[in-house]
Formats: sequence, structure tokens, C-alpha cells
Amino acid sequence: MTLLAIDDDPVQVELLRIACESLDYPKIEFLQAQDVKSGLRLAGESVVDLVLTDHHLPDGTAFDVVSKVKDLNPQIAIAVMTAYDDIREAVTLLKAGADDYFIKPLRNEDLVRLILRVNERSILVREAFLPPIAGPAASPAVAGIVYRSETMARMMSIAARAGESSATVLITGESGTGKELVARFIHDRSGRKGPFVAVNISALAESLAESELFGHGKGAFTGAVAERMGRFEEANGGTLFLDEIGEISQALQVKLLRAIQFGQIERLGENAARATDARIVAATNRDLSLLVHEGSFRGDLYYRLNVVEIHLPALRERKEDIKALVDRFIKVYSARHHKAVAGITREALDLLTKRSFPGNVRELENIIERAVVLSRSELVRVEDLPLERPQAQGAGDALASALEGGYEATVARFERGILEAAISRAGGNKSAAARDLGITERHLRSRLDRLGMR
Repeated sequence: MTLLAIDDDPVQVELLRIACESLDYPKIEFLQAQDVKSGLRLAGESVVDLVLTDHHLPDGTAFDVVSKVKDLNPQIAIAVMTAYDDIREAVTLLKAGADDYFIKPLRNEDLVRLILRVNERSILVREAFLPPIAGPAASPAVAGIVYRSETMARMMSIAARAGESSATVLITGESGTGKELVARFIHDRSGRKGPFVAVNISALAESLAESELFGHGKGAFTGAVAERMGRFEEANGGTLFLDEIGEISQALQVKLLRAIQFGQIERLGENAARATDARIVAATNRDLSLLVHEGSFRGDLYYRLNVVEIHLPALRERKEDIKALVDRFIKVYSARHHKAVAGITREALDLLTKRSFPGNVRELENIIERAVVLSRSELVRVEDLPLERPQAQGAGDALASALEGGYEATVARFERGILEAAISRAGGNKSAAARDLGITERHLRSRLDRLGMR
């Protein structure tokens, strides 16, 4: 296993090195750094199992190490060393994500116990054999949705409760986060006997969108040689999933609102209203509240759709799920392509965990399928992945650092800074802050909720 020691005391580092070299098992690769910056660089470049860090460092504290290393790879264990016996500080560090806390000088027996405990956990990752899908120790797997993170567990709990009702649901999140899978899960939980019908609004030509959704009568337009049932009627008694709802034209928004509000539709070219009992689940990767503010999306339709909102986090925000997803995709694609691939190496999993995944779960699935197809062994290796290891960040990488996490995350950080500054300048008064920003207080509160700024 690999241990990274971060401490600016050379004597302490040398004592740790000697203690690690004296161990017969496990064999330790010992890395060292003197400050937060060089420690993070090594953690990014190397496959690290355990970080042992001093609390007070020349350019920061253990809190900086814990937050940034856990962002990089939540599987890396972190223990903090300090010269001060402060129980409140210890509790705060453990809540921040540290795995252990020691008072200096660190005793050899404490170090050995820590290494053995971390190594036991690391072996499970290193072997990388698939756990059973069912059973209490396995990852929850619902309708193809695999997760271990608390964030996804909360979202799936909301989806399960929403499924048992007939309320309209709005699923938000970046492309590739699994919005349609969650919509299908909601349909399955609803017990509705009708079918699940999915429509991608952005894929419909504007001239044909009305006919596609609501159907048309014979002779309604050139080429309409027979009457046609629309998607609303197809989904009668079931669920109509409207993907990319933010792309719907304003003309269709009125008809969609009426269909949801009164349960009635009119086919194109007909005057008679038809009853519909399709439960609506919509999805978007756009900010509908912002579109309402800009006037391109009807506010009344937004509130009709947004009875229950489920926001799916980006994969970079739930890295704890990567291992479970990798295991599932390896199992699926090994069977599909008749390959005897059983798991993934420690180095390959570390490389995937440190990736930001702008394409989210869909991108990870694509990478694993390619790796399974090209793999020549029973484990997916680094050379099977179309990825490069993270490089050390230099002074010329400021732009890359600013854009870390992709476009959406960068915009969110920028917007968060603007809102914090406005509210601070207004002394915490949200009404005054909204006036300074030239937006309504309701819009400001919506943005604060969306960004998690309680």
C-alpha cells in the first residue's frame, strides 16, 4: 500500500519512514511532502491509500488536506496528527471527513493499527471482485440505478414517495445523470397499468411537435391521410415522460398546461376535447426558474410541473458511487460481449475516481464498456482506459483550475460568489440584495435553494 506523509518536521517524517520500512506486512511505498500544495500534487499523481498529515502546515491546515483529498478520491483514508489534545477540534476534523486523529508523538503501535485497518479496507478495492446485487451489504440497485452515496439515497427516497402519488414530477440535473431511469422508477412505483412513454422534446421538429404530443385528425395538414394518436393518448393510464422540457415552444406550453390542469387534449385539426389520464414526469438540464424570469417559459406551467422536484447530482458530486457503478457496468458488459472480466485494478479505479466526468454516468458507462471490450485480462487495467493521469498543476494552469468540475460547476461557483457578495453588502437582507442585483426576491431565494446556500 502507499502512505503519504505531509509534515514540515523532517525528524517526524523520518521516524514515520523508519516505522513503515520496519513492517513486514503490508509493504509500504512511502511518499512525503512538506506542505498542503505538494501533498495534494502527490495525491493527484499517485495511487494513495493513506494520508498521514500534520494539522498545522506552512500553507494551510489539515482541514484543507481533508476536504481536497476527499474531493479527489473519497476512498483515500486520512489521519491527522497534532501536538494539541483538543477534543472539539478532533470531532470537527472527523466530521469534515478525517478517518482518525492522533496526538504527537505518534506511537508505533498506533501507526501499525492504522495501517492494518486501512490495508484491510484497501484489499477489497484492490481485488475488485463484484459483490452480489442483492443482500444487505450490496449497493442499492433500483431499476438500473446504482448508488452508495447519501445524496442519491435521499433523492431516491423522494422518488419512491413521489411514485406512490399521482403528482407531476420535475427531474433536474446535468446530461447523463440518469433522469430517464429515475422517471421509469417513479412509473414502476406508481402501480399504474398503462405504459411508460418517453418523448425527447428537443428531438421534435417544431412543426411536428404538436402532432407528436397530441395527435392529429385526418386531413389536418398535407400528408395527414389518416388520424393519428398522440403520445398523451398512448400514455393513457400510464406515465408520459417529457425529457428536455425546457426546449418546448411557447405555443405548445399553453396546450401542455391545459392538458395537465384539466386532463384534456385536442388533436390537431379537431375541435373535440379528449380526456387523458397520463401522469406527467418531466426532466431538464436547464434552470427553468431562470427561463421563467427571462420570459421564455411560462410561470404557471413551471409550477404545475414542479410539484415534486428531484435534483440528480453530477457524478463528480457523488464519487462514492463510482466503484458500485463500475462493478455493475463490468458485470453487464462482460455478459453482453462474452468477456471474462471480473473487476478492475486498484490503479484503474483510482484514475477513474479522480476524473471529473463532464458526461456523468453515461460517460463512465461508455468508458467501462470500451475497457471491457479491449481488456486482455480478468481485470480492467489503466491501459484499457482512454484516460490520462492528472498532471501536476503549475502557474500556467490557472484557467484549467478555475474550470475544474466542468462548465456547470464553474458557473455555479461564480454565481455563488456574486450572491454571497450581494447578501453580505446588504447586511443579510435578501430583499435589498435582490434589488441590488436587479432580480426579484423570489428569484434570489430560488437561486439560493438551487445552490444549497441556506
